[in-house]
Amino acid sequence: MTSNNPIIVEVTRGGMVESRHRGHCVVADRTGASVHVWGDGERLIYPRSAIKPLQALALIETGAAGAYRLSEAELALAAASHSSTPDHVDAVSGWLKRLGLSESDLECGGHDPMNRDADKALVRADRTPGSIYNNCSGKHTGFLATALHMGEPTKGYSEPDHPVQQRLLAILTDMGGVDLAATPRGVDGCGIPVIGMPLAALALALARMADPIDLHAARAEAAGRIIAAMTAHPNMVAGPGRFDTVTMTAGKGAFVVKAGAEGVYAGIVAGLGLGVALKIADGTKRAAEVAMAAVLVHLGALEQMPQTPVLNAAETNVGEIRMQDGWAG
Repeated sequence: MTSNNPIIVEVTRGGMVESRHRGHCVVADRTGASVHVWGDGERLIYPRSAIKPLQALALIETGAAGAYRLSEAELALAAASHSSTPDHVDAVSGWLKRLGLSESDLECGGHDPMNRDADKALVRADRTPGSIYNNCSGKHTGFLATALHMGEPTKGYSEPDHPVQQRLLAILTDMGGVDLAATPRGVDGCGIPVIGMPLAALALALARMADPIDLHAARAEAAGRIIAAMTAHPNMVAGPGRFDTVTMTAGKGAFVVKAGAEGVYAGIVAGLGLGVALKIADGTKRAAEVAMAAVLVHLGALEQMPQTPVLNAAETNVGEIRMQDGWAG
């Protein structure tokens, strides 16, 4: 189904719709055929962290994952935006130690943990979170592992001309089936390049991971391992109470979802061989999560919509976040 109408997510309070968020979404198969389109399927976006499963392909394809005997949990962490809980931080720390590296080798910078308990623990200890607490530190450790295995400099691995980033650009170009040489460029929150990509191309890239029959053997194997790792270890992909972890747990291995900043979401529905690429125009996370869940329910990959209440300071339910009636067309 193709529709010019965007996805619309409503936020209610009492008996009134207080806010509306509009978005665009493409569901594609491995051939690039659009199964569903809402809004502008060719909209150019920065995929942000939603492409971490695609970025993790290089870690396996180069042989780095095998050389350093990465566990499934570590592979999931390479594709994660983690919450900096102790299990996340300990896993990254242990991985770096096996590489003979340390937190100082990470180029992602630090930020407060997404997990409230982890954040409070740092405050109580009067500690400033370093780069290992960055939600992207697993991805960056994967970059370092790949550079080490390939005999490349570890310093500057986040720069656009470094072989690590050039490999990632080649993966996006190949998997998305589109020339990205002249698309816009920027810098992500963790310091690596971000590359403008049409929404439909992102959906195709994700679909090729979901149904890798046309990929060369090494990439097909890598795609399968990443999906298996993420579905086996959803807590490593995000963390307690977060949408990606909760939804993948409910999905029982049927799909992978990965959030990106500014209202971007990616879905890999392996059982159906489909990729889902979604962007909420105003960049709102709350709308992106509801829309992603709704698309998964519409596809039959998720049994039911999660509850999305609007709560006040007293934790009283005063409204809801929901899809507009008739959104599916």
